Amino acid sequence: MRTLQVVVGLLAVSGLIRFGLVAGSATAAEGLPPSLDLPASAEDGCGASAAVLAALQSREGQVAAREGAVADRLRALDVIEQRVTAQLAALAQADADLAATMALADQAAGNDLATLAAVYQEMKPEEAAAIFTAMDPVFAAGFLAMMRPQTSAAILARLEPAQAYGITAIIAGRNTGAPTL
Repeated sequence: MRTLQVVVGLLAVSGLIRFGLVAGSATAAEGLPPSLDLPASAEDGCGASAAVLAALQSREGQVAAREGAVADRLRALDVIEQRVTAQLAALAQADADLAATMALADQAAGNDLATLAAVYQEMKPEEAAAIFTAMDPVFAAGFLAMMRPQTSAAILARLEPAQAYGITAIIAGRNTGAPTL
């Protein structure tokens, strides 16, 4: 917004400088003082002065038209800026809403997993081992890591040795890539 005002100011200064150059060169060519208030009965420079005056008035009209166009563009930019600001605010609100929803979903999923781990923990080790045999080893490792060590040990003892080893390797390696202090 500030940049646009600077550009408009520079254009206005440029127009004034050009206006002064045109008026100065026109009056210098005629040998008249740089005054636009010439009486109608001026000597033989009257026709030239009228032409200069007409040119200046034409230029003034063009400058006024440009100023109007710049003002229209400024108003349009203000409207666009307001829309963008509103859209950014809406986007920030949607982001906050999404983060809150994701947090609720993560919490609900964590609660569900904790409940299932508690259920498996309360089962007899033989029954739980039969279910863990059918599970994906990564999935089973997650549950076993959430249980009390005694219960996990009892379930692991009832699994096939290769499967028990695979699950313990997954549990042992889960946090190897975590940053340390």
